[in-house]
Amino acid sequence: MAVQADAQSPEATETFGPNLPEPFNFENVAALAEERAASVYTQPVSKLVGSFADLDYDKYRGIRFRKDRDPLGGSKQFSVDLLSPGTIFYEPVQINLVRDGISEHIPFDPSMLEFDPSQFPDGADLETVGDMGWSGFRMRTFLNRPGVMDEFLVFQGASYFRAVARGTLYGLSARGLAIKTGSPDGEEFPLFTDFWIVEPQPGDEGVRIYAILDSKSVAAAYQFDVTPGAVTMVRTRMALFPRVDLRETGLAPLTSMFWFSPASRRAVDDYRPACHDSDGLQMHTGAGQNLWRGLMSPRNLQISSFVDSNPKGFGLVQRAREFETFQDAEALYHLRPSAWIEPEGDWGDGEVRLIEIPVENEFNDNIVSYWLPKDVIPGGQRTEFRYRLSFSALPPSDLPLAKVRQVRSGRSINVETTRSYIIDFDLGMFRDQLPQFQVSASEGRIVHAYLKALPEQHVLRLAFEFEPGRAELAELRAALTDNEGLALSETWMSRWAA
Repeated sequence: MAVQADAQSPEATETFGPNLPEPFNFENVAALAEERAASVYTQPVSKLVGSFADLDYDKYRGIRFRKDRDPLGGSKQFSVDLLSPGTIFYEPVQINLVRDGISEHIPFDPSMLEFDPSQFPDGADLETVGDMGWSGFRMRTFLNRPGVMDEFLVFQGASYFRAVARGTLYGLSARGLAIKTGSPDGEEFPLFTDFWIVEPQPGDEGVRIYAILDSKSVAAAYQFDVTPGAVTMVRTRMALFPRVDLRETGLAPLTSMFWFSPASRRAVDDYRPACHDSDGLQMHTGAGQNLWRGLMSPRNLQISSFVDSNPKGFGLVQRAREFETFQDAEALYHLRPSAWIEPEGDWGDGEVRLIEIPVENEFNDNIVSYWLPKDVIPGGQRTEFRYRLSFSALPPSDLPLAKVRQVRSGRSINVETTRSYIIDFDLGMFRDQLPQFQVSASEGRIVHAYLKALPEQHVLRLAFEFEPGRAELAELRAALTDNEGLALSETWMSRWAA
């Protein structure tokens, strides 16, 4: 919920006992962020020297955090690795540990690192190294196997962070804020500059992390309550202190990669049938609609807006969960997680915005989604938002609607300028009787549409052809319905561009 908050909250008045100082909490971080916002922004940059200068990818990977220097060494449930600066990570990050309510700074110390002798045969040059700051941190817990601590969360680089759930591998990323993404004026990349990791207590199933984000336009305080598991939940609270009115600022942003799939395979010569971290944007609107917008790698940058009021949820999803979909034994794209955003409270009017950027390989993220409020977030005052961000194989679903299983598209065998589309829905409740369907295009014409059950494949196939005519751009939609037009499936959407 977006609210104008007082400087103190009930949380800030808690104490551990008589005559003891107040424990470090969210309001401490908010006060620091508000102080930052009152000053002119200066981007922090470290001068990398000694063995941290001019590192290539392999050398950087040869620097590892020493397990015996774990700040959470007393925890039986969690461990943390502090990450070295180097390569593209040159902004200093200050990391603190909150123990018994007291914040303790952890200065950068190269003696806490190990240097792979195969990458540093002459040893590491640490004599000229000062406090360059860390570049981030990663956390581990018992996630997949008894007795083995697996990595489940990492904060590193600008305001990016990633998490995994049980049985998944790192894929898409979340971000603190998205400012002017896709703007012709250029994007503004805010930074997480400070973190406070709260030492978990015995029996804790999750960990609390505070952070400060800073940029030219805004300073902000964050609280992340992270609970790893079959669904890794990141419950998020943020207090924004804008230096200016925020107009093109996306909340709860997600960033992913989509190169090609059977639905969008433009000029790709690759042995794999598909290559992506996410294959669609799923939305549960405030009006109760369930939407699925398939992703694409366009010829030109594309921006799509889905107007809504008080959205129930949205996220970037990897529905393709079978190895056969990708045939990639190294990247294992079928194990990449989905990320789902559930706003807490009233987010008001706005839009889910999707940005798709042209890409020619799988090494750069090119998909961004976020919530863009309709109203300006005013400068000079505090505004709060809260939401739940879950990482899991698939997002939760509470409605008995048929979902899009797979989409294929290609040039029609009959007319070169016509496009064929094949949409497979879950067969589910339609085994005995076929439903009705609706297919539409904002421009051009839909022809030869039909519906067919494929029981052995457990899908209901909707096929049609799209004749664009003179159109340069068209929005396509399709859904299964009953005889009265009531939706029996989520609504599939796609954009066609010349």
